[in-house]
Amino acid sequence: MEKNNYKQIWAAFATVALFAAVSVFADDVVILTEDNFEKEIGQDRGALVEFYAPWCGHCKKLAPEYEKLGASFKKAKSILIGKVDCDEHKSVCSKYGVSGYPTLQWFPKGSLEPKKYEGPRTAEALTEFVNNEGGTSVKIATVPSNVVVLTADNFEEVVLDKSKDVLVEFYAPWCGHCKSLAPTYEKVATAFKLEEGVVIANLDADKYKDFGEKYGVSGFPTLKFFPKGNKDGEDYEGGRDLEDFVTFINEKSGTSRDGKGQLTSTAGIIESLDSLVKEFIAAGQDEKKAVFSKIEEEVEKLEGSAARYGKIYLKSAKNCMEKGSDYAKKEIERLQRILDKAISPVKADEFTLKKNILSTFA
Repeated sequence: MEKNNYKQIWAAFATVALFAAVSVFADDVVILTEDNFEKEIGQDRGALVEFYAPWCGHCKKLAPEYEKLGASFKKAKSILIGKVDCDEHKSVCSKYGVSGYPTLQWFPKGSLEPKKYEGPRTAEALTEFVNNEGGTSVKIATVPSNVVVLTADNFEEVVLDKSKDVLVEFYAPWCGHCKSLAPTYEKVATAFKLEEGVVIANLDADKYKDFGEKYGVSGFPTLKFFPKGNKDGEDYEGGRDLEDFVTFINEKSGTSRDGKGQLTSTAGIIESLDSLVKEFIAAGQDEKKAVFSKIEEEVEKLEGSAARYGKIYLKSAKNCMEKGSDYAKKEIERLQRILDKAISPVKADEFTLKKNILSTFA
């Protein structure tokens, strides 16, 4: 953690927006490898390539700016924004004379002879450079952040809401570790944006010192979890990778999301109903109605999101009785065909829940 002794040096350069609006752009940067490098580079579009190492601190600081660049040029057909992991693909990096990280090189259209980028490492400066070299006029992409920005005005309303599980990052704008964490933290917020009971938030504890002092923040970033049942706050002491955060929140909040925000195969599954489904499947046609009544009784006991899942169990059981034993299998196949298409995240959730619950009947 970085302590407050560098605060005065960096404060003049800080902007809260860096943490409030860093977006999840990693998928817009093309991953280059030994296998695909010359298939992608030196072809029919110009390319800016970052040669990096996963352990490199300067690379981590560059990441949110470079990912923003990737998003900006995502729709520019004449430009590619890519990156190479030099730990994993040493031969590529050696071939292009990379000796330090990050190294940024521009490859003109149709050429494998690069020009080294020596300018500032901000999204603005990189965008200007690529526009000049590639003959484009792209503007920097701006996408709303999914991280809730806390202030003195909304802290208690958001964090102390007993209907929400809230993860809070206490950061300082001058903190290097906070800057490195920012893109990952945004991905966490995006992964859980459809979960009404989960909030991913941050607070500039350098600006709002009273809150930092109240919750014992002595270094940055400090992460605290405020579950529905404990608004005193609990220290988050897990890893700082996306999967670490996702696993933690799933365990604490009872959610079932992966790092991309998609529901996992366990979403919607209710153990008490699963045992009744097994009984339902094993029962003869005349006996199924009696088991169906048991499922109805169990569903009536459920509350919140579980009650919603229970209704899907009931509908699935009813359709299995009316449409035959192969109904579940056919419906799962139909739902999967829909999920394989480009549909909204909300619809994807809906169909995944149905598919998961139907799988218990198949």
